[in-house]
Amino acid sequence: METNISVLGVPMDLGQSRRGVDMGPSAIRYAGVVERLEKIGHTVTDLGNIDIAPPERATATHTNLKNLEAVVKANLDLLEKVDNIIRRKEFPLTFGGDHSIAIGTLAGVSRHYKNLGVIWYDAHGDLNTEETSPSGNIHGMPLAASLGFGHPFLTNIGGYAPKIKPENVVILAHGISMMVKRI
Repeated sequence: METNISVLGVPMDLGQSRRGVDMGPSAIRYAGVVERLEKIGHTVTDLGNIDIAPPERATATHTNLKNLEAVVKANLDLLEKVDNIIRRKEFPLTFGGDHSIAIGTLAGVSRHYKNLGVIWYDAHGDLNTEETSPSGNIHGMPLAASLGFGHPFLTNIGGYAPKIKPENVVILAHGISMMVKRI
């Protein structure tokens, strides 16, 4: 079955403290994923990367969440782009490295699917909130925010919350899946 796929890169590393994850879209493209998708019969349009604004310097906020405003801005832009891709009847394929981009991706998809199911495959649940995060990294919060838990700037991206229902989420951890493969 041929699918029209629109690729969108989000070269952001503001949701966490490790430099370099912003190179994720370039690395995935370099690995040849677009060509591989085309080889198996899909039509792929690479829309390039969204622009990521640098965080504003030294603004005292009422929260310990790192780069909150910049992460929200990037995810609002991502939400609109994913929404537009789906409106064109194409499949959105988002490339990144910072897990916080799942907030905008899921918000854009959930505008079209009210009973959205999510398979979260990660070593962590990414279910932290401002109160439970020892680091303040939004990178560890996208699933919680999409479920409606956490800072209102994150949960209400797109003007509504939640984006997904807890009963529609399956979490697979790297360690568990690796163990199952060995058995």
